[in-house]
Amino acid sequence: MAETEMISNCDNNDQFFEGVEKLIEIWFTPAKHADLRKITRQQWENVLKIVRCEIISFTQSEQVDAYVLSESSMFVSRRRWILKTCGTTTPLRCVRAVLALARDAAGHSRVHNVFYSRREFARPAAQLQPHDNFDSEVELLDSFFGDGRAYIMGPEKDCWYLYTLLPLEGTVDALEKEQHEASGARDSEPDQTIEILMSDLDPTVMDIFTRAASVDAAHATRESGIDKIIPGMVIDDYLFDPCGYSMNGVAKDGCYMTIHITPERSCSYVSFESNVPVASYDGVIARVLAAFRPAKFVLTVFATPDSPGAEAPRQLKQFSSLGGYEQKDAQLCRFSGYELHYALYAKFPS
Repeated sequence: MAETEMISNCDNNDQFFEGVEKLIEIWFTPAKHADLRKITRQQWENVLKIVRCEIISFTQSEQVDAYVLSESSMFVSRRRWILKTCGTTTPLRCVRAVLALARDAAGHSRVHNVFYSRREFARPAAQLQPHDNFDSEVELLDSFFGDGRAYIMGPEKDCWYLYTLLPLEGTVDALEKEQHEASGARDSEPDQTIEILMSDLDPTVMDIFTRAASVDAAHATRESGIDKIIPGMVIDDYLFDPCGYSMNGVAKDGCYMTIHITPERSCSYVSFESNVPVASYDGVIARVLAAFRPAKFVLTVFATPDSPGAEAPRQLKQFSSLGGYEQKDAQLCRFSGYELHYALYAKFPS
C-alpha cells in the first residue's frame, strides 16, 4: 500500500506489490499503572523506522490507539500491541525495541503471550531477512521469547504460518498445564479475533480503490460498502496515489477493525481483521465477501472460552461451503486458553 512502492499505472499487469501482511500481537501481563499508551508518537515513529514504514494518520477510543501506516496498521491498548505490515517491511526487527519501550516507558516488564502469523507470500524471495523464510522468523522470535510453538496450516501455496507461546492441549505435562492455567486465569481477559485474507479479487471492486475512480478515501469507503461491514465504527481511512487503500475502525467499546487493499490486477489482495465481540461471524463474513468478491480466501478465528465468540471456531468448522465458496482445507486447534479455526475457501466453478 505504500505510495513510494507504487508506479503510476495501476492497470499495468507487470506491477507487483506484496499485499500479504506479517501480523505480530504481544500481550503483556497486567501491572499496576502500566499502560502501553504512555509510549509517545515520536517513540513509535522511531520504532517504525526499523520496520521500514511510517505513520500516516491516527484515531483513538478510550481503550485503543489506532495508527494507519504507510504499510498497514498498528494498534496500541493498555497491555496489547498489534503491528500489521505488508510489502517488504521488517516488523520482527523492531520487537527488541518494543519490549524495551514497554518496560521503560509503559511499565510492562512481563510478556503474557505472543501471536505472529502470516499467509504464504506471493514472492517469498523478495522479502528481507528474517522474513524470507518461516524458520528464520521462528528463530528470531525464540531469541526474544524463549521456546515458542510454530505451526503451518493448509496447502503449500496457500498455507498460513503461526507462532505463539500457547501450547496445544494434550501436549504439556500436568504440572506445566496447572501452572499455565493458573497464570492464564490471573492474566487473561475475553478475546476473539477474525481474519479474512483474500486474493484474486473482482477487478470491478478493485477499481474503486484507485485515484482514477475515487476522489478520496471516504468515497471509496462508501462505494465499496466498507462502512456497513461493522456499523458504529469511527473510520480512519486513506486512499493512496495512484492506488491502494487502508482503514482502521474503532468503536466505543474498544473493539477495532482494519482493512488493507492492494488492487493491482496481477496481485490483488485484501485483508480484513476485527476483534468485534459477536457470538456468530456469519453476518460479518457475508458482508466482507459481498464487498470484495474474492476468488479464494483464508479464514482464521481465535477465541477464548469466556468470549462471546467462544463457539465460533467449532461452528465454522462445520461449514463445507460458505456463501458460494467451497472449503478446500480446514483445521481446528485447541490451545491452552484459545481455540483456533483455520480454513481455505475457493469459489465454486461457474
